[in-house]
Amino acid sequence: MSYRQTEENGLFELAEIHRENIETNSLYSDDLKPVAISERTWSMKHIASLWAGMSICIPTYTLSSGLITSGMSWQQSVFTIFLGNLIVLIPMILIAAAGTKYGIPYPVFCRASFGTRGAHLPLLLRAGVACGWFGINCWIGGEFMYIAFAGFFPSLALYPNVKFIIFLLFLLANLAIAYRGHEAVKMLEVYCVPILITIGISISVWAIYVAGSLSELLSAGERFNLGRPVAARPFSELFLPSLNAMISYWAPLALNISDFTRFARSQKDQAYGQLIGLPPAMAFFSMVGVFGTLGSMIAFNQMIWNPVYTVVAFKMPWLSLLGGILVFVAIITTNIAANVVGPSNIFSNLSPRNIPYRYGVLITGFIGLIIMPWKLYAEPTGYIFNWLGTYGSFLGPLTGLYIADYYIVRKQYLSIYDLYSDGAGLYNYIGGVNYIAYIAYAISVTPFVMDLAFASFGGAVVNNSWFIGLALSFTVYSALMKWRYPGNGKH
Repeated sequence: MSYRQTEENGLFELAEIHRENIETNSLYSDDLKPVAISERTWSMKHIASLWAGMSICIPTYTLSSGLITSGMSWQQSVFTIFLGNLIVLIPMILIAAAGTKYGIPYPVFCRASFGTRGAHLPLLLRAGVACGWFGINCWIGGEFMYIAFAGFFPSLALYPNVKFIIFLLFLLANLAIAYRGHEAVKMLEVYCVPILITIGISISVWAIYVAGSLSELLSAGERFNLGRPVAARPFSELFLPSLNAMISYWAPLALNISDFTRFARSQKDQAYGQLIGLPPAMAFFSMVGVFGTLGSMIAFNQMIWNPVYTVVAFKMPWLSLLGGILVFVAIITTNIAANVVGPSNIFSNLSPRNIPYRYGVLITGFIGLIIMPWKLYAEPTGYIFNWLGTYGSFLGPLTGLYIADYYIVRKQYLSIYDLYSDGAGLYNYIGGVNYIAYIAYAISVTPFVMDLAFASFGGAVVNNSWFIGLALSFTVYSALMKWRYPGNGKH
């Protein structure tokens, strides 16, 4: 079927006549359409800015400080975060390549492995995670904005519902911006990244100032390492579940990264853009989190892992207001790109003709509200181990399955025309569902569920769930597809 698509410098697009043909199919919409090569304009700078903007946010700050609170040293926390991001970058680039090569978003890419109809369930799993993150980020932003306003209007404390109302307003502000679409996301990241870097540098400078010098600040970290509470778990117990959680932090974006890389000009732009943007930004802001946490220990004689409460400790209204504005910028650059675009496309994929991207934005906001993010973010260890660790365990198998399907089964070949064909085509399988993908996924998550519910493996699977799930799904899916469709890697 290669006559239906043309190639230019390693990038593929539908031939003009076939592009017009698929526009009448029920699986096609303007929001999910394959991007023409001439419209793929995102450079390395845009991809790097996207990642820097998403990485420099309050949850990244709390990753390092949350690990410190759990019992790690600051060196161990930064190392664990950096290593986790290096690891997750590998599947990120591998999956992103499909979006760049064929100009397709994540929901369409998922059709190749799970089927044109079978893709709905794994897509909804990914969407649920994004909606949860959306709610968490909006809660953090709303909390900070409440503090900013309360500094100038202390009487707000007399009204218990004001905090929740501000959270709702903050959530609605995020949704309003998300309506502007992908091009607005690109420009938002490019222009806001310098502001975010300034925030990180300012926090670091403050921490060094209150300590007297950088060496004194790091010495304070060493003193804290020696004086950790008795209840703190040793590094040997913390490392694997923490690494699993750090990988899980961006595991959802590894799945739907093609929502953005479909706009990339080349494979070089997407790969190097991610390499430049993700690990350095995560290392930078996690270190800022370390500095801020240690600075709070020196300035206020207590470990404050949440930067919102660090600002409260200053008791300076003008600082709270300025901090609220900066946090608003930090959160919208993360929330819209990481947690709205993906699920909105996924909800649109449920019925492309009836659910446009903008309706998907509203659905994302509603789910982000009813998931009760204030409970997920109540304390650091629950946030890191329960939320991050659990959902990553269900996403790891999807990552392995997608990589196996694209690289092992299909040898990096996809038929764009068939990805949008309903009722017939390479990816229709049985009634639009590839049951082999479901079998492979079920086999891959079973050890985690058994270990979580019955401690069948003594916690070993839970602590390494992302790795085990990825390896199992990669192996099982490859073997079953070779058995079911022998001799044809392009089915």
